[in-house]
Amino acid sequence: MARIDFYRVLGVSRDASDDAIKKAYRKLVFQHHPDRNPDSTQAEAKIRDLNAAYEVVGDPEKRRSYDRLNWGDEPARDEAADPAVILDEMEKKLFDEGRKEVFAVLMKDMKRIKAELAVIRERTVADQGYDTFKEETIRERASEVMAELVTAEMERRKQRLVEVATEMLLSQGVVKRDDEGGVKSLRGQLEEVFRRGRMKGFSAALELFYERR
Repeated sequence: MARIDFYRVLGVSRDASDDAIKKAYRKLVFQHHPDRNPDSTQAEAKIRDLNAAYEVVGDPEKRRSYDRLNWGDEPARDEAADPAVILDEMEKKLFDEGRKEVFAVLMKDMKRIKAELAVIRERTVADQGYDTFKEETIRERASEVMAELVTAEMERRKQRLVEVATEMLLSQGVVKRDDEGGVKSLRGQLEEVFRRGRMKGFSAALELFYERR
């Protein structure tokens, strides 16, 4: 299954301006509209592809999320991949986005890191009698305080990333668009991956400054 590049669908380059993307979309919709191509069996499918592409790269914020998720720091790759591989790669990228997000927040607040380490150390010693960096205790604490660390803007950013990731996966056939249950499950799965990434970011930041006593 070949990857679908939304820029390629619209016939523009990745560095095209927002105005150029809009013009390309309008031109292609006009060209391929079913009303202008009554004998074409592909016209409706083409319009769906154009709409899906423009829904993402035609929106500046979604476009930035798309570029980040689709390429990140790696060059674009066009090799064939099955849906399971595509989904796995997307989950890894979302996990890493969540991890880096919370890690960055804590690294700017050393006072908070020290306070969290004190809480975790106290609980760990009370539970097992000695101090270690106990992952289970870390996860429990992360669940308790995550709402305090995640701002409204961070949550909006997460939703944009998940929305764009879902659209990308639908366009690549991981789940059929008309499978409402499957789409809902996919979105929930991606949100859970992002949540786990945030939990890992919490753990990673604390581990940097943990000293056994």
